[in-house]
Amino acid sequence: MNKYFLLIALLASTVNLSAQQTTSNQKKVAALLAKMTLEEKVGQMTQITLGVVGTQVDGEINQEALKNAVVKHSVGSILNVTNHALTVDQWHNLLTKIADEAKTTRLKIPVLYGLDAIHGQTYTLDATLFPQNIGMAATRNIQLAKAITKVTANELRASGVRWNFATVLDCGRQPLWSRFPETYGEDVFIGKTMGAAVIKAYEEDGLDKTTAVASCMKHFLGYSASRNGKDRTPIYLPEIEMREYYLPQFKEAVKAGASSVMINSSIVNGIPVHASKYLLTDILRKELGFNGVAVSDWEDIKRVYTWHHVASSPREAVAMCVNAGVDMSMVPYDFTFYDLLIDAVHKKEVSVQRIDEAVSRILMLKMKLGLFDNPYPEESAKANFGKPEYQTLALDAAHEAMTLLKNQDEVLPLSKNKKYLVAGPGAQSISALNGCWSYTWQGKDEQWYPKDSKTILQTIEDKVGKSNVVTTTEKGFEGIKNFDGDALIKSAKDVDCIILCLGENAYAESPGNIADLALDENQQALAKAAISTGKPIILVLTEGRPRFITNIEPKMNGILMAYWSGKKTAEAIADVLFGDYNPNGRLPYSYPRSSGEIVLYDRKPAEDIREVFNDDIHTGYNPLFAFGTGLSYTTFAYSDLKLSTKNLVGDEKLHVSVTVSNTGKIAGKHTVELYTRDLYASISPDMKRLRAFEKIDLKPGESKTVKFSIDKNDLAFVNAKLNTVTEPGEFTVMIGDLMESFQYK
Repeated sequence: MNKYFLLIALLASTVNLSAQQTTSNQKKVAALLAKMTLEEKVGQMTQITLGVVGTQVDGEINQEALKNAVVKHSVGSILNVTNHALTVDQWHNLLTKIADEAKTTRLKIPVLYGLDAIHGQTYTLDATLFPQNIGMAATRNIQLAKAITKVTANELRASGVRWNFATVLDCGRQPLWSRFPETYGEDVFIGKTMGAAVIKAYEEDGLDKTTAVASCMKHFLGYSASRNGKDRTPIYLPEIEMREYYLPQFKEAVKAGASSVMINSSIVNGIPVHASKYLLTDILRKELGFNGVAVSDWEDIKRVYTWHHVASSPREAVAMCVNAGVDMSMVPYDFTFYDLLIDAVHKKEVSVQRIDEAVSRILMLKMKLGLFDNPYPEESAKANFGKPEYQTLALDAAHEAMTLLKNQDEVLPLSKNKKYLVAGPGAQSISALNGCWSYTWQGKDEQWYPKDSKTILQTIEDKVGKSNVVTTTEKGFEGIKNFDGDALIKSAKDVDCIILCLGENAYAESPGNIADLALDENQQALAKAAISTGKPIILVLTEGRPRFITNIEPKMNGILMAYWSGKKTAEAIADVLFGDYNPNGRLPYSYPRSSGEIVLYDRKPAEDIREVFNDDIHTGYNPLFAFGTGLSYTTFAYSDLKLSTKNLVGDEKLHVSVTVSNTGKIAGKHTVELYTRDLYASISPDMKRLRAFEKIDLKPGESKTVKFSIDKNDLAFVNAKLNTVTEPGEFTVMIGDLMESFQYK
């Protein structure tokens, strides 16, 4: 049995909410709703940040402020931390005080608490952090993604929190975007399959169980398609593109049972998504069939007035967004939404029926989560926090994320009997290994990381001994010594190789906005200093998005992409560099060569062509490293690609098989990817699309036949009438260096 299957089974068993339970909850919600005043209903739709009811001391409650929020304003939800992560006991104490206060209200409706636990339980000290989504996409391992999700759910619930604002389903097709590391990369198929699996893993045990939490699809819809790459900036997205590349992930997540959705902060084609009835009601509710809670993002209903200027007053903004389909407002600092919505109802700008609809969804979620039965943190859930096996899983995930991009003359793996210079700002930075949402929002404050967290420098010293390692670095990413090129040149004289650690320090959301994908000048200068020594250089990249390295890549002997891979990133890096782990990650995006050539792998034929004097030259897709790149210390060969038929008809399945052999000298994991191409269609077809993948493990000399099944739905596209169709014609199946064609009729 796959060990991740086993771990998932051990963490929890699958228990689905029965139809009988659902009916019972619906009756309870209806009965409760009938007793509620308008003020109590609108309070349920109000979400505030912890700072409103807390003090300047993290984890402390201002009892008077709490009473004002919960008793006077009937708030339905609280989120966030004041500054940094808390201990499990601090969470239990805080949440108990909130539950106690809710018990004093007329109807005793519990408060639902929510956090952004996007790569582990972000906001509990010593919780286990795993790779960011972009690193998990590199693993191409669905079962591994589910296993780490189960741990996140366990550690959230152990903290007393039952609502997680995860996972991000935005398609990462704009590499400048500061939330790119939270995505599963540029491919739709990886995004929808891994995303849906994660959503299901959060919830499938049953929301009333201590191994599950309510998930949240983020951010509906098109958030990542920012025209200028800045966070929360305008998006211009033709609907045909929206439906082809950005909607499928949410469609699958709805099918997987997502309990909630968070709305895109920006505007799409000039309309704030929070105020778009077309997107939030017509598509999300009616077309996709979503019936969970729709929550705004941070302060975004206010911004319909203050930023976007489509509402002429704050009250009009509230009315527009609630009427469009927002059920809960992340206000988050005050009670203006509460006051304005009550006023809007009195003025008949929002109907009571719409209020009841929103509140019913919120109450139903609280029912499913068992909050009405027990609104307090569950003492028994504490046993699921910090288990030793979680650290093993974190290392497994970091290992499988590691993506080897270059290995010139087989310079890797390195010998443990030579001397090394470890340089660069990433060498002694913990935050640059974890990235955003890591015990603090930005992830930069290293005092909150677990005390046993290791740096790249430490793990290399562990491999070869401190006497064989020289460094020119200091702790933290921004330290001046980290960028001293002269010191690097001097220190390199007596070493055999330079391990150069470059990339990005942690950032989240708008603070991560950049104007250029180029590495900063200090890092470029450091790389040039390393090149000037004439020593072999291994470049280790810890970054959330692809920063340009085109000018230094030719002089790098080896390049390892480590992403932001969580608690065990440094250990995984050292294991790969010194041959104790055979890398098997694959790039989940096309690593661009230059700003003028950001072309995605599933490009249109015309994007592939650069016309020169009427000659069509196919150089349009010319990234530094292509989507799917990922080297190994062994070699794999493909043979015997077979299709079950050359003529696929109607709803029939096309069965595809291929033999994969490990032709090298060591064991290795390998992801087999199946792509298709539609040669001609009514809409210019993509050059290739990933349709299936499977990760296998092969010993030296071992071969395995990998089988896939696809059908017309896997070949479909969105046509000019915005319908998803499969047109008759010729298709090509591509696996590795092999291809076969068939006709669809």
